[in-house]
Amino acid sequence: MAHEHILKSFDTDLEHIRSGVLAMAGLVEQQVTRAMAGLKSGDLGLIDEVIETDQRVNRYEVELDEACVRLIALRQPAAVDLRMVMTVIKTITDLERVGDEAKKIAKMARSIHTAETGTTPRIDLSHLADMAVAMLRDALDAFARVDLNASAQVVRKDKEVDAGFKGAMRQLITFMMEDPRTITRSLELLFVAKSIERVGDHAKNISEYVVYLAKGRDVRHIGHEATIAAIEEEAAKQGR
Repeated sequence: MAHEHILKSFDTDLEHIRSGVLAMAGLVEQQVTRAMAGLKSGDLGLIDEVIETDQRVNRYEVELDEACVRLIALRQPAAVDLRMVMTVIKTITDLERVGDEAKKIAKMARSIHTAETGTTPRIDLSHLADMAVAMLRDALDAFARVDLNASAQVVRKDKEVDAGFKGAMRQLITFMMEDPRTITRSLELLFVAKSIERVGDHAKNISEYVVYLAKGRDVRHIGHEATIAAIEEEAAKQGR
């Protein structure tokens, strides 16, 4: 009975940590969406809220990190349980950085909408942000379900976000060349576009961690196409 109780509490601890990751993910996704809404509308109250809420994201990271350390110290997890804890530690680091990017977007939005001089170029980054947020959502769904096929799809989409960022950068450079009055605002919007692109990068990272969770294989830093091939290979093995 004692053994059964220990196992049950261990499962409860793991589920608590896993649920915490998904709650943190929901918050940072909301942060990016709200930062972009503030950029579009100029709602300074919303923008300030995004900046202030970053502290909640940071607390999530600290609390989940501490929970993982306690779990390792008290339960000494092995095999897939240890991989779950290590995946959580890596994932919450990326989620915290997504929160940082949302805060950067909000700060740029505040600067743009409170500026007394300069001309803001007409460029819509909403579609790029929607792609990055969808990547993040899909990456966390892959984590929740340990779905390698979904992970591969997220990694594929990263190329689209990269291409969208490069397109936005070309547009903004053109604005700056044609009208020097747009330089300051264009640079701020370029920082926004870069932050969105980084959100996509962090989503890709999380998808790669899912492969480690499922199969114990590290597919980081091997190149885009090689990463997709490796994930699909492991997904095929999983489906047998």
